[in-house]
Amino acid sequence: MKRTAQLYLLIVSIVGLGIFFILHVGSQLPPPVSRPSTAPAAVATPATPHPSGVGGSSFFASVKSNLWQNVTTPLSRLFLQLFIIICASAVVAWLFTHWGQTAVIGEMVAGILLGPSLFGLLAPNAFQFVFAAPSLEALRLLSQIGVCLFLFTVGMELDVSEVRHKAQTAVVVSHSSIVIPYFLGVTLALFLYSHLAQPGASFLAFALFMGISMSITAFPVLVRILQDRGIFKTSLGSTATACAAVDDVTAWSMLAFVVAIARATSVGGAAFNLGLVLVFIALMLFVIKPNLPNWIGQSALERPDPSKAVLAVIFVVVIVSALTTELIGIHALFGAFLAGIVMPTAGGFRDKLVVRVENLSAVLLLPVFFAFTGLRTQIGLLNGAQDWIICLVIIAVATAGKLGGSALAARLTGMKWRESLQLGALMNTRGLMELIALNIGYDMGILSQHIFTMLVIMALVTTIMTGPLVTFFGKEQRMTNRVKRHTRSAIFRLQRRH
Repeated sequence: MKRTAQLYLLIVSIVGLGIFFILHVGSQLPPPVSRPSTAPAAVATPATPHPSGVGGSSFFASVKSNLWQNVTTPLSRLFLQLFIIICASAVVAWLFTHWGQTAVIGEMVAGILLGPSLFGLLAPNAFQFVFAAPSLEALRLLSQIGVCLFLFTVGMELDVSEVRHKAQTAVVVSHSSIVIPYFLGVTLALFLYSHLAQPGASFLAFALFMGISMSITAFPVLVRILQDRGIFKTSLGSTATACAAVDDVTAWSMLAFVVAIARATSVGGAAFNLGLVLVFIALMLFVIKPNLPNWIGQSALERPDPSKAVLAVIFVVVIVSALTTELIGIHALFGAFLAGIVMPTAGGFRDKLVVRVENLSAVLLLPVFFAFTGLRTQIGLLNGAQDWIICLVIIAVATAGKLGGSALAARLTGMKWRESLQLGALMNTRGLMELIALNIGYDMGILSQHIFTMLVIMALVTTIMTGPLVTFFGKEQRMTNRVKRHTRSAIFRLQRRH
């Protein structure tokens, strides 16, 4: 050991002295002379000033300047943003789970709190430093990647067998829970268009997006609520899952067509975009889906851990599908959603992929999306009684259309009122899926920041009220049954006395 240490010190010393000698000799060389070049002139970068002396004040000023330059680089700022977002999301999600809500609701609220509604209000200088406007593009791209991966997992989690077992109820309830609130949303657009639409947006695009915002159900959030309450395997749980699955596919297909129509510059362009969408969907469902298991191989599908080659193939399918829909003009997330739907189910392959993809998107990328949505949400814009009245009307219309329409349709299919109302409350869950649709409308210049903020509040309120409403409707039925039992017992005792 002693000999090794001596050898180590000798090597380091000789090499260190050699480097010092070379640096000393090199400092005596004449400065380089600029040469004429035929290449395009590069943008001049201002030279970083170096301290001229070695005094204490100059040293500390140099250290301060270097630290400031390092912390304001794009990569450092992005890491700082991710650190704050992940920590805030974890803390708020933990609080909400202890209050009987799902973690994703807490993450949604954390995104709002990190925006100008709270963080920017309490500490404007720190907010401007952390979320400086030039740095938000990297955050936006990360959030879009997170949404695409999330919708990829949503597509894989759709269970077609559940829909088959509850086909009649699922189709009637889910489509009623779409068309009724969609109609109410389009009607509401008549009164809001002139004041709350983005300048330059057409009434057609604004009305279609208002209808979509009223009719979406958050399938993943609904499933997590059912699991948390222990009713996922019950008759109500299976019915709600089937209805939400049909609702999910139908609503996102409608949103794809709405985006295609809104982005088209003419009727012919809209028809062409819709035709491309239909061709792509047919290609994914009838060509890629049946052949993908053969391309991957049965042995690869049944492995406990998918190989790197298989994962590469899967991600290529996701990327190509997302890129295709982005080029068509209906947003990359639709392609990611379809890629999830066509994934093979043999050997529990989907479950293995969900575990790998969902952990990354849920812990890192989705909180980034919530934070980016929160940066666009300014609750302070609703600074008058009229704004808050409109917001309350939007919440009431959304709840009446979704909850009422679902409950009424469920009752007409033969379900009891208790389960019908509980099903309506579950279908009223909007959550993350609503925020995705709203961000699309905002990016397309259809929704103004005012209406965007109101609809974000509506999404939060309707999602938060789901759990309490399910419990309330269940308690009401239990109280009714208890009263009926007591009434029967009293009648029976009276009959025995007489």
